Amino acid sequence: MRTHSRASRRLVGLAVVVALGAGTVAGCAEDPAEPAAAGVATAGGVGRDGGTTLTVGVFGAFGLKEAGLYDEYMKLNKGVVIKQTSIERNENYYPQLLTHLGSGSGLADIQAVEVNNIAEITATQARKLVDLGRTEGVRKESFLPWKWSQATTADGRTVGLGTDIGPQGICYRRDLFAKAGLPTDRTAVGKLWAGDWRKYLAAGKRYQARAPKGTVFVDSAAGVMAAITGGNETRFYDAKGKVVYKTNPAVRRAWDTAAEFARAGLTGRLQQFTPAWDQGFANARFATVSCPAWMLGYIQDKAGAAGKGKWDVAAAPRPSNWGGSFLTVPAAGRKTAAAARLVAWLTAPEQQAKLFERRGSFPSAKAAYDLPAVSGARHAYFGNAPIGRIFAGAARGVPVQIVGPKDLVIAQNLADVGMLQVDQKGRSSKQGWDAAVKAIDNALDQ
Repeated sequence: MRTHSRASRRLVGLAVVVALGAGTVAGCAEDPAEPAAAGVATAGGVGRDGGTTLTVGVFGAFGLKEAGLYDEYMKLNKGVVIKQTSIERNENYYPQLLTHLGSGSGLADIQAVEVNNIAEITATQARKLVDLGRTEGVRKESFLPWKWSQATTADGRTVGLGTDIGPQGICYRRDLFAKAGLPTDRTAVGKLWAGDWRKYLAAGKRYQARAPKGTVFVDSAAGVMAAITGGNETRFYDAKGKVVYKTNPAVRRAWDTAAEFARAGLTGRLQQFTPAWDQGFANARFATVSCPAWMLGYIQDKAGAAGKGKWDVAAAPRPSNWGGSFLTVPAAGRKTAAAARLVAWLTAPEQQAKLFERRGSFPSAKAAYDLPAVSGARHAYFGNAPIGRIFAGAARGVPVQIVGPKDLVIAQNLADVGMLQVDQKGRSSKQGWDAAVKAIDNALDQ
């Protein structure tokens, strides 16, 4: 992300800053200085990196340290010391990373990259990063195809390994649905809108006809738009790298559907990740919100004890993703082989399952989905919902999505300049769209 204010803060590693809480969920070239012994350490073994200090640069509370994964690796690899530095906001972290990659200095041995920056990194910095696809123990088939492709160049170099992702469901208030005469069972709720976001709109109109006083169906029109576009293969760029959001029918359908939510009075007219939005959770102001896996902890925090058992999770109309990150290894480092081995271990399915269990970050390694920590995961706050099964199903259905270098700029302006005017100020759909296009054109021309 960049220094673009609220949209950057909105996405700043939210996939990595929210813990579900205890009890909530049931071939790189060797460096000359490194010995060439075989293998990454296994349980009880000592790896080849004894006496090595590795540095990791991340943004926010990334989760790896907090989940105890560094400590576990150091126990398995006697003599390895892992030191992490974190910059709170990705909008500050990412420009520094680009500067350091440009100069070849000031880099950590491992650097995290947020999903909205990975296309630019892959397109412009790939030769300054190690090809992690060649690292011993890394298996392409362990990862979701769309996640693997996001950090892979046209000539087949994979410069980042995925940590988490943000497959989406629909979080809803069972108590408000009951009062509005809608089903409350999560399977029946999912069937209300299965396969089509327009059915979600229709369900909203049904809700609003009998809505409990002071409530609306959904938090914001921009949130709906983001959820819909997150499930499209082509969004803002085409496969050739051309900006196509203006003419892409999928983007316009998402825009038109979200604008109709606003026109029909189904939204709380709130801007996500603001104090007013947080208060909306606390006051039961809205009945549904599009929620990736990482948002469960956020809702639990903002809705508080009073919301336990009233919130639940159903499948989204169509598979969609919002969020996620990668780990990369700068080629300018002196310990690239040891760093690559650590990245391979941290992103292995077993460690991703632990990160989900301990921190709520949903795995990008599909091989983790059959592990008990994921497949059997339930969330007590959300009516004991089988979140492992729900979000794994969403993750498997997300298409291989084209991610462009300025995706975040486009998404931010569509939401905060365009759709916000429609939702909060009553502007027409055309007026909001024109305002967003003007802002995007100005930003891309800079």
